[in-house]
Amino acid sequence: MFYIKKPEILSPAGNFEKLKAAVRYGADAVYAAGEKFGMRSACGNFSRDELASAVRYAGDNGVKLYVTVNVMPRDSEYGELRDYLSFLGEIGVDAVIVSDIGVMELVKKAAPNVALHVSTQASTVSAAACAAWASLGAKRVVLARELTLEEIKRIRENVPDELELEAFVHGSMCIAYSGRCLLSQYFTGRDANRGACAQPCRWIYREDGESQIEVREEKRPDIPIPIVQSGGDTFVMSSRDLCMIEHLPKLIEAGVNSFKIEGRVKSAYYAAVVTNTYRMALEDCFASFEKYGSFENCSCPPEYMRELCSVSHREYDTGFFFAPPHERANTVSAAGYIREKSYLATALSDSGPDMTALFTQRNKLVKGDGAELLTVGRTGLPFTASELWDENGVPIDSTPHPGQVFRLRVPYDVKEGDILRGGD
Repeated sequence: MFYIKKPEILSPAGNFEKLKAAVRYGADAVYAAGEKFGMRSACGNFSRDELASAVRYAGDNGVKLYVTVNVMPRDSEYGELRDYLSFLGEIGVDAVIVSDIGVMELVKKAAPNVALHVSTQASTVSAAACAAWASLGAKRVVLARELTLEEIKRIRENVPDELELEAFVHGSMCIAYSGRCLLSQYFTGRDANRGACAQPCRWIYREDGESQIEVREEKRPDIPIPIVQSGGDTFVMSSRDLCMIEHLPKLIEAGVNSFKIEGRVKSAYYAAVVTNTYRMALEDCFASFEKYGSFENCSCPPEYMRELCSVSHREYDTGFFFAPPHERANTVSAAGYIREKSYLATALSDSGPDMTALFTQRNKLVKGDGAELLTVGRTGLPFTASELWDENGVPIDSTPHPGQVFRLRVPYDVKEGDILRGGD
C-alpha cells in the first residue's frame, strides 16, 4: 500500500538556459543529455564541462539532475560509453535514464553510485516488467505512454512501494509505440532510436489529385483513418499534444511519483511556463488535500490552461490515460503548431522603488505594446509598456536589437530572472 505524497515535477533541460528556467520556475528535478547517447540530438545538449556545471547548479538549488543515456548503442560504442558513464558517476549526477539492458549493466559497473531509471523507450506496460527491472537494479520506471490510468493503478498496487513510477503529463506525443519509430530512418536515414529523429510524422503531406477526407483499409472499412486538412495542408500522423493539468489528482491517487514534462527541444520560455503552471496546480492540489483530507475539492483554474496555451503546442489531448488506443476517437492534430506568445525579454534586476527594472531583449518591444510579466508562482500579469529607457536612462520608443539592455516601468514587483512576454 502506497501513501499519498507529493509527486516530483520533472522538467526538460535541453541546454543550460532551459535548465535555469526550469529550476527557477519550480522543477524538483530536470533531465538533460550529453553530446552523445541521448534521444534528442537536436536540442543543443551539454558538453562535459557544462554537465559538471549543471550538476553543481541544480544541486545548489536543491534540484536533482538526471541524464538520458537511452539510445541503443552498437558494440563498437561501448568503450566510449563506459568512459562517459564513469564521468557521469564522477560528477555526481542523480540518475541516468536507460532503455537498453546492456547499458543498464554497464552503468552498474562504471557508475555504481548513480541511480538507474528505465526509459519509456523500454515500453514497460506491466507490474511484472516493472518488477523485473527492479530486480536488475532500477530505482524508477518511466511507464509507457500507452497505458491507461487504471492500468497504472494496477501496476502501482502490484510493485514494491520503493520502486518509483514516472509518467509523462505534458508535451508532444509520438505516433509510434513508446517512440520506437522507423519513419525517420526510412525517409532521411536519420535513426529516431539513436537520437536523430527528423519527425516525418509532423511533415505536411499533400494529395496530388482530388483531396480525400479519410482512408480505409480494405478489410476494415468500419475503421476510417482521417486525413485532417487545415489551410490546404494535410496532417495524417501528427498526434495532438498531451496535457493532464486538469487531472493531476487522478495521477496522484494512481501512485505516480514523478510528473514528466516533455520538451527538451522547445524554448526556455516553454520550460518556464509549463513548469510554473504544473507547480502551481500541484501546490493547489495539496493545499486542498491538507484542508479537506481528499482531492475532491481540487479544481484547475481556467487561467492555468490559458498559461499552457501561451506556449508552442498542438491541440491538447489526454493521451491514452482514459481509454486504450483502439477506443480512442481521432487524436490527429487538425493543424500544425499553435505558436507561443512572443518571448520579449528577461529581467536582469529586481525592480526598484520607482517600479522600474532592467531587462535584456529577446524580441522587439514598442512603447505602448501590451505585455505580461511572468513571475514565479503567478500566472501572467498584464500591463502596457508605457515608459521605456535605454540602459543609460535615455527615453526610447522601442528596443530594436536582440540582446539590448533596457529599463521598463512595470506595475508589479519584478524579480531577476522574470520573463516579459507579449500580451493578448
